[in-house]
Amino acid sequence: MRSAVLIQRVALGSILVALSVMALKYVAYAMTGSVALLSDALESIVNLVTAVIALWAVRLSYKPADKDHPFGHHKAEYFSAVVEGVLIVVAALLILQQAWEALQNPRTLDQPMEGMAINSLATLINLGWAIYLIRTGTRKRSPALSADGHHLMTDVVTSVGVLAGLLLATATGWTILDPLLAALVAVNILMAGYKVVLNSLSGLMDQAIDPAEEQQVREIISASANGAIEVHDLKTRLAGRAIFIEFHLVVPGEMTVGKAHCICDKIEDALKASFQGARVSIHVEPEDEAKQTGVPVL
Repeated sequence: MRSAVLIQRVALGSILVALSVMALKYVAYAMTGSVALLSDALESIVNLVTAVIALWAVRLSYKPADKDHPFGHHKAEYFSAVVEGVLIVVAALLILQQAWEALQNPRTLDQPMEGMAINSLATLINLGWAIYLIRTGTRKRSPALSADGHHLMTDVVTSVGVLAGLLLATATGWTILDPLLAALVAVNILMAGYKVVLNSLSGLMDQAIDPAEEQQVREIISASANGAIEVHDLKTRLAGRAIFIEFHLVVPGEMTVGKAHCICDKIEDALKASFQGARVSIHVEPEDEAKQTGVPVL
């Protein structure tokens, strides 16, 4: 429950950060008239929208299982990440449009140093929050927070590129650099949107857990299955924060149901202790009816 409260607070914090950064970047654009800084401001609008969607998805994902959703609502966060990727692409197209118009009529920037100073402050805020989101999303297995963090990190990289380019444009007087930078930002955002959508779709298609984690699952089963013979048909899948683990456990034919149940409880407790949010399903088979194609557990 503490994790649920923390993640929802972080998602709410993303909205507040997005509002602050958007305001700062729009002020920077208004001061300078730079289409490159406008592209940065437009991406901040996307950040705000996706932060709101992420908060909704996180809250939905923590709803308990019900009659219509007996396995819970964990995948809601993947939908949030897909929507975020689509909105990133939309923002990139809008920026390309602005860049094309500016290429037709390049203009000298007003108050460039003041505008870039304000934009730099917004970029530093984004950098700090992106690092926090990625770390929290990874630790708490939250696809929505992780996607938001990686998107913000992309925003930081493009902002740094924009500021460097505008410094060059100001020093040289090459006004055409401004729309060209905006176009480069748009291309970078398109790539980020593609990656976010691709990763989210993998989650929606029941992707298996990381190979290193699967090996850890096997080791935990082996260490906790004293009295059993072997394990086969081990399968894992991710659904947001939840990890679903299922396998067949072969036991001696003369073993009582009670004893087999105790072994299953021991394995399940060990897995849940190592993997927060794990959902474990074990099918017990007597030795004389098992496939005998698995991996010995002892």
